Amino acid sequence: MDEVKFRVVTTFQRRVANPVSRRLPTQTLVETVGRTSGLPRRTPVGGRREGDSFWFVSEYGDKSQYVRNIQADPRVRVRIKGKWHTGTAHLLAGDDARARLRTLPRANSAAVQAFGTHLLTIRVDLTD
Repeated sequence: MDEVKFRVVTTFQRRVANPVSRRLPTQTLVETVGRTSGLPRRTPVGGRREGDSFWFVSEYGDKSQYVRNIQADPRVRVRIKGKWHTGTAHLLAGDDARARLRTLPRANSAAVQAFGTHLLTIRVDLTD
């Protein structure tokens, strides 16, 4: 069932939700470099800035394409409130992702918990 859920949700996100969300000027985005194409890849995320770090949770962990891109090259950009910031992403498998979601924006956290099957916390250390 988890595989069916993964395919249904990711297909909807890739074809419907993400193209619309990326166009919203206030939507938070994480930009990675495609590990095969070398092209920028922008993914809508929900998270929160805390000081010089930006925190968010991937609902599918290392099955997510943007997480695989981070594994290949952790240098990312994050658009927060319409402004781009550069940084280095860290995958935190030891972090309690469910507890982390309780500290992040509620609407996105609820969706991640409802649809996610392999939660993974990600911290981006911002350099600007």
